[in-house]
Amino acid sequence: MQRVNAEPVGQVANRSPFWARRLAESALDEIGQKVLAGGRLSFEDGVRLYRCTDLNAVGHLANVVRERLNGNRAYFVRNQHLNYTNVCCKQCRFCSFYSRETGPKPYTLTVNEVRGRLRRHAEQPLSEVHIVGGINLELPYAYYLDLIRAVKEERPDVHVKAFTMVEIDQIQQVSGKALEETLLELKSVGLGSLPGGGAEILSERLHELLHPAKLGPERWLEIARTAHRVGLKSTATMLYGHEETIEERVQHLVRLRGLQDETGGLQCLVPLSFHPANTALSAIPGPSGVDDLMNLAVPRLMLDNVPHIKSFWIMTSAPVSQLALWYGADDLDGTIQEYEVTRDPQKDTQQALTREQLLSLIREAGRQPVERDALYGVVERC
Repeated sequence: MQRVNAEPVGQVANRSPFWARRLAESALDEIGQKVLAGGRLSFEDGVRLYRCTDLNAVGHLANVVRERLNGNRAYFVRNQHLNYTNVCCKQCRFCSFYSRETGPKPYTLTVNEVRGRLRRHAEQPLSEVHIVGGINLELPYAYYLDLIRAVKEERPDVHVKAFTMVEIDQIQQVSGKALEETLLELKSVGLGSLPGGGAEILSERLHELLHPAKLGPERWLEIARTAHRVGLKSTATMLYGHEETIEERVQHLVRLRGLQDETGGLQCLVPLSFHPANTALSAIPGPSGVDDLMNLAVPRLMLDNVPHIKSFWIMTSAPVSQLALWYGADDLDGTIQEYEVTRDPQKDTQQALTREQLLSLIREAGRQPVERDALYGVVERC
């Protein structure tokens, strides 16, 4: 069983009478003892954590692990998000991004338009360009290669994090090549790592219910496993707050933990708060702030072999992400610049935070800001 390197536990992990009593009252004393001893939690433990009504008790345990792994550090990256097309044939029921008659107008950026978006922020220092898009059946294999080449030509020093496992599945199909060969060719033109989108909840039931046209859980894991084998790190996501059960959330985490035991290629889990507006599930109220914090804390406790948990501020809000730094999260993502997956770029304000704003948010929360690169190398301790 592979574990991440750990630091000594801080004062928060001490077996204080207050927290011993609080954990006992919340029926979490056995889980607490496992956590303090560095043991692995079971599926049943994960379900019990999610069913616990004492968010702060769960958060305390998550913070023990968070500080054990990452001390007082809170990471951020100077990055730019780029969504190259919203044309998508998958029509997932939880998605508001893809173009349709009653939704956003279709677009697909040419390679020159991608260059223009990069030049728009040419004065901004960047460590990472983060690229995802819909599944546009009209795009040839060469488009994806040229897209990466264009980024590297415009910003030679940036790390290109591009194409979810869902996109890689499509890219392989249009390439006509084996999966490993496709990934190696993308890597040869500048692909540095993969984002973890499209995992949703790794459940066969939810696959059939919410996104039957998209790849299923086993295929997502197969692509991630192959990417890791050829030297491409990735993140993983967990979309919560829709039709999933608690048991399906925990099973999702257990499956990711098993993948990490096998490959060691997951850098981070990114829990994603479901935004129901303009989706086929718009009648669902969506997660609360308590839900957001619980879905950062429980994954931190379950994923003992994944080094980082990210609170993606653009989906949970900056204030909730500040709190999240004490509920298991150690990363806030970054400057972003533009984001279109859950926001309308024509109606919403620009989705960006400056480096100074991120520093202020982290310091106000009582954590130590650390600017990182795409692979969690330290750029600057701030």
